[in-house]
Amino acid sequence: MASAPVWQPRVAAASSRRGATAAAAGFRPEPDRAALTGNRRSARPPERMRKRADFLTARRGEKRRGRLFLLEVYDRGDDAAPRLGLTVTKKTGNAVIRNLIRRRLKEAVRTHAADDMARGKDYVIVGRREIAAIPFDQLKSELSRRMRGTALDGKQP
Repeated sequence: MASAPVWQPRVAAASSRRGATAAAAGFRPEPDRAALTGNRRSARPPERMRKRADFLTARRGEKRRGRLFLLEVYDRGDDAAPRLGLTVTKKTGNAVIRNLIRRRLKEAVRTHAADDMARGKDYVIVGRREIAAIPFDQLKSELSRRMRGTALDGKQP
């Protein structure tokens, strides 16, 4: 006599947790980051510069010196999205201070200054030690002012 299984066979094949998560992620709408943060003005952050050659090319552009940072702007001559590079040198401080300055600059660009960046330009921000100590609102306004100044035919504000 043949034996029959006691339990009912599964209708669908079992999936892994990763596969189920990936499938469910495909159906979730993308969250609106502006609604989550409440302070984001830019619809899309600028692209990041990562290659040394791009940073060296940007050094040939115009320079805006200030108390908080040096802003180097290079006009690529195309209509592509603006690109951003951040530099914080070792003479600024130890790794903790440098990372703090880098994070503050990235957040200031993300929340405030990205709208002031002109298309077809590369922006390199060389951070200085004073960025770690000033109020964030002052950093945002100074960065936005410098970005607008370079976007208006190189006229300094």
